[in-house]
Amino acid sequence: MSSYEQLAALAALLDEAAAAQPEADRVVAACGEPGPVPTEVARAGSRQAAVLQDIAQRLRDLPVGGEDADARDEAVRLLTYDHWMVRQALNLAFTANADTGTETARLRLNGLGAPADRLRELRERVRRAAGPGAEPS
Repeated sequence: MSSYEQLAALAALLDEAAAAQPEADRVVAACGEPGPVPTEVARAGSRQAAVLQDIAQRLRDLPVGGEDADARDEAVRLLTYDHWMVRQALNLAFTANADTGTETARLRLNGLGAPADRLRELRERVRRAAGPGAEPS
């Protein structure tokens, strides 16, 4: 795989990651809403966690070198954070042993936060570096 093809593949995976973020963000925010969290949030969260984990694994498996490897590794870290946030939000919202501390932490959830922004910024940097020929179709 040429350097250009590696960069284009990285950009495509980052496109997938960015596309998965809105639903993951909604799940985390829904877990922080007052009152009982609907079971559909648990189902959606489980699906999103699997999607995020799959993209992160495909990023890990992507053969890139140099600065592209640095970008890939940063993407894996940021996507792993998104996955962790979804799982932690679900754990807080659907614990069998809720206590005051758990509920206080749960009610502070409001989305993926700044690391999600950094992943989208990384996607834009990689897209620019890949050039117009690597734009998503």
